[in-house]
Amino acid sequence: MIFSYTIIIILITSLISIGSFNNIDLKEKLIFSPYQYSKNKKWWIVLSHGFIHADFLHLFFNMYVLYIFGPALEYFFINSSEIGGFYYVGFYLLGIIFSTLPSIIKNHNNPNYRSLGASGAVSSVVFAYIIIYPLRELGLILIPGLFLPGFIFGVLYLIAEHYLSKKQYSNIAHDAHISGSLFGVFFIIIYDYNNLLIFIQKIIFYFQNF
Repeated sequence: MIFSYTIIIILITSLISIGSFNNIDLKEKLIFSPYQYSKNKKWWIVLSHGFIHADFLHLFFNMYVLYIFGPALEYFFINSSEIGGFYYVGFYLLGIIFSTLPSIIKNHNNPNYRSLGASGAVSSVVFAYIIIYPLRELGLILIPGLFLPGFIFGVLYLIAEHYLSKKQYSNIAHDAHISGSLFGVFFIIIYDYNNLLIFIQKIIFYFQNF
């Protein structure tokens, strides 16, 4: 693929993120705060926070996952619609926005809550990919060499994110990962209901031949 929307997203995100690493004012203008969104009507931060990251490792991990899964999803959209590129980019941007919903609900009165990063949108991409390709094997970073069918990986991922969200072991926005993932599932089904039917057929086939 000579022209890639995925690569463009990665480049734009990387440039803005790197530019914000040593620019506190820029980061403050773009970072997501449910309090600032609700009280001061800073509507743009529900989107802009997806283009900045805490550090190089945070940026690299999100962009690496997007680079792995994004092209296949981009290819799916482009080959299923004449305006597939528009759908793909719109899907990614909406993934950023929808991933903020839990924190808006839970933290709209908390001026200390902040979040940043593209992980919500990236989760949307991964889970849309899983719906389309549920039997393709995905690996677990914490257990090298272990690969699972995508739909099983997805279930385990959501269970782990829910557990970590309840325990609050870190500052990671696990709720954003969950809401982004669910958005990816619902979007790809609404985009074409046949995706759900084919997904179910593939799962049935998997268990019949297990």
